[in-house]
Amino acid sequence: MQSPHIHIPYHRLSEHLSFIRENRLDLELYFGGSVLDVLTLDAVRELASLLDYGPSLSFHAPFMDLSPGAVDSRVREATMERFRQTLDIADILRPKAIVFHSGYEKWRYGLNMELWLEKSLQTWQPLNKLAVDIGTKIAIENIFEEEPSNLKLLAESMASDNFGICFDTGHFNLFSKSPLEDWIEALRPYIVELHLHDNHGTTDEHLPMGEGQFDFIKFFNLLDDRDCVHTLEAHTQEHVLRSMQYHARITGIITDISSGSAGRNPSGPA
Repeated sequence: MQSPHIHIPYHRLSEHLSFIRENRLDLELYFGGSVLDVLTLDAVRELASLLDYGPSLSFHAPFMDLSPGAVDSRVREATMERFRQTLDIADILRPKAIVFHSGYEKWRYGLNMELWLEKSLQTWQPLNKLAVDIGTKIAIENIFEEEPSNLKLLAESMASDNFGICFDTGHFNLFSKSPLEDWIEALRPYIVELHLHDNHGTTDEHLPMGEGQFDFIKFFNLLDDRDCVHTLEAHTQEHVLRSMQYHARITGIITDISSGSAGRNPSGPA
């Protein structure tokens, strides 16, 4: 199994590029809407040349204000435009997976999961075809879900080996009302990526692994060596180091990283 990816927004790359290159980090790059407004494909090609050590990559797509399951067709069109922009970048950098949000909130849809599913499929089916052509997988992340049924239903309905789930440990810890065993039983066949961070069950703190209330040992035992991308969502270089050390202890995946580099810039990736 490969080293974990480190989450970092595209606009923070220049601050931490020396740290990233020195430690040859694998990355999850986040592209927000404001970045997509100004980012050129030539700039993406330049980034590819800067990442000349050949890192494994994944992406996090924009999500603010977007709704892939929107009933309003104009909202869904705007959402698809942002997602297509992300896929254009993927066509150059070739990430293993791209993480998207589902946009499902039970009260917004009046508990009508079938309506959300119908509109969601109109978004994901054409986008997944583009992703297949690029060679990157789509992974839908749990956010406000209290239990896994909508995500399982979407993955089953897509019926594509290229389309699956990103399981986020921090979001589970905040919002789930169902036990971890139920989530893994429902979603394990579809898990493409993991977002690994911790909290105390009250806010999305993005703490290093093992410094909150989530039971990572139980989690990895339930996964039973599921082969997927592991992404550490830490907000400082110090937290990156602590997460990598904890991750190595419980998974056996060792990454050689310079602790001296981390001390030079405590602001770290976000």
